[in-house]
Amino acid sequence: MFSECREVHRWLNEFDKEWMFAGGWAIDLHIGEETRKHEDVEVAIFREDQHELFQALKTWEKYVVKHRELMEWKSGETLNLPVHEIHAFSQEGHELEILLNEKKKGLWEFRRDPSITFDLERMHLQSEHGYAYLNPEIVLLYKSTYTRSKDYEDFNYVFPYLNEHQKEWLKQALMHHQPQHPWLEALLY
Repeated sequence: MFSECREVHRWLNEFDKEWMFAGGWAIDLHIGEETRKHEDVEVAIFREDQHELFQALKTWEKYVVKHRELMEWKSGETLNLPVHEIHAFSQEGHELEILLNEKKKGLWEFRRDPSITFDLERMHLQSEHGYAYLNPEIVLLYKSTYTRSKDYEDFNYVFPYLNEHQKEWLKQALMHHQPQHPWLEALLY
């Protein structure tokens, strides 16, 4: 179980900055079991650590998503908003998606709306396997913008594992960011 997470941990061994699993893997790490097949592995880092990531993945091909297109990430290039998604490909055929996160004055900031924040000290948790992962309520907020069927599955799987504080934060964030989102029905009761 979580063998893909073990692999990613090995790949990022040289990256000595903070990183955590994101997306569906963060949901599964929170639950403690793999609930579905994942097409990719996403990790979150802070934007300010992007050059250290570039160096840590020096043998990988690295691309960024610009205007919905993969473009080569060149050495020394600084990625600014709205660019936030990096795709790295190893010589062995592995793929890793890295999501750049914003922080300011001790707070994580939601890149789509900087008024939605979270205390940096509490924005990630640790799995029983020792892997850091982005809090599920933050993952769900990201998934709320372009919600696909697998995102609804993730919500339904993780909902019983969210504590009241997590549910309240997600409810407030959704009311601000996606006030018509169907997940609010479950969060309001």
